[in-house]
Amino acid sequence: MNTGMHRKVLAVTFGTELSLKAVKEAARLAKGMAARLFVLHVISPMDIPHHVEGGALTRIGAGKIADEIDQEERKFLEGMVELANSFGIEAEAGYVADLSPYKAIIRVAQEQECDLIVMGTRIRHGIPGYFVTSETQKVLAHTEIPVVVVR
Repeated sequence: MNTGMHRKVLAVTFGTELSLKAVKEAARLAKGMAARLFVLHVISPMDIPHHVEGGALTRIGAGKIADEIDQEERKFLEGMVELANSFGIEAEAGYVADLSPYKAIIRVAQEQECDLIVMGTRIRHGIPGYFVTSETQKVLAHTEIPVVVVR
């Protein structure tokens, strides 16, 4: 039933300058294609403080920390939605914490019925480029959804 036009674009951000550029490009593309935009912020669970009995989180409360992280993520995503609005389109947003960001990106793209993914990547040269596989490369290798790579 694909009419050749993208109905929903997924913009992936990791909170970096490069991913901000990807969100801008996704907003521009979505507007040009009259598509909806979904901004996904991917965070690592390793960046989230974990509750350890007797540790600092015991005194603060794991629930309070989780609420603060949720508020911080929502504030960040509100900024991304405002950025999309500045391009003249409305956007939805969400975040996910996952040890395998590329799997989360693909899962959310499928759940949101996105038919285009836009994400940034850095070009790596030499030995680091040979051994380090970026999340963008993993998404490209594991999805049939078209991916626009911004650099």
